Amino acid sequence: MPSIIKSLGAVVAGLAAVASALPASTTLAKIQDVVKRQNAAAAAAGLTDIDILQFALTLEWLEASFYQQGFAKFPASDFTALGLSDKEIQDLTGIGGTEEAHVVLLQSAIAQAGVQPVQPCTYNFGFTDAAGMVATAAVLENVGVSAYLGAAALVSDGSILTTAGSILTTEARHQSVIRVASKLVAVPQAFDTPLSAKQVFSLAAPFIASCPEGSNLILTAFPTLTMAAGQSAQAIQTGATIQLQSDAAATATFCAFTTGGLIGGTAFTPFQSATGCVVPPNLAGIVYVNLASAGPLTGKLTDDIILAGPMVMQVS
Repeated sequence: MPSIIKSLGAVVAGLAAVASALPASTTLAKIQDVVKRQNAAAAAAGLTDIDILQFALTLEWLEASFYQQGFAKFPASDFTALGLSDKEIQDLTGIGGTEEAHVVLLQSAIAQAGVQPVQPCTYNFGFTDAAGMVATAAVLENVGVSAYLGAAALVSDGSILTTAGSILTTEARHQSVIRVASKLVAVPQAFDTPLSAKQVFSLAAPFIASCPEGSNLILTAFPTLTMAAGQSAQAIQTGATIQLQSDAAATATFCAFTTGGLIGGTAFTPFQSATGCVVPPNLAGIVYVNLASAGPLTGKLTDDIILAGPMVMQVS
């Protein structure tokens, strides 16, 4: 069997040769084009690179506080009772420590830019038991991955992008650890899912009771979207009809199912408030569901057509 390392080396060498064969002006033009598009996207969202770091810090404060409060409330024996091994419990508590390290790193990066970092907010995680904490952790870590992926297209400073990327890879490991501890498939699909800053904030907002003066984000959340009474967003099958509730449901015409690996990122199915919508094929793992005013054939879901959501749904 050929060596994997040698094979990777050959691929990298081949790519390097192709790149070096290109005229320098062509390569530079492509880089400049990417930067221009990133700057334009960030401007459209009303976000600077520092705004994006502040938003990331807001999420890291939330995650660090979540683990601090959860482990203060529930002893290790509660997690053992769920069937978690000592190693899984150790991994879970270790996640809390890395979230605190992410806070310190982002604070430093923001302070070095001469800006006051946002402070932690007051949170309401609705803790009732250890099982609920693990389930919520699975959602938060998945949202963290989606947040950093979505922000990557907006960041123009290479050093900031590297800082965010170093956190993203760790958040992805958190996600897998918690899925394994929850007896779920560790890697349910080949791709993760980027979300816009406003979508991410809409998922985080229900946990935030209040924030100190000067630490409020410039974002506002979309209207809340939930499953109708009697239905659960867990272990949904593709092809199933789901009923959804939202104050914005009356004007919605499509359900938007966003997940990694789909062309354009989102699959749309018709929605009616009385009958709901059908879960499309080719979905697996955590899927973000929104109500939308349109269903573009491109599969591109943008903030301007989102009416409510996102809601987190687990497709089995």
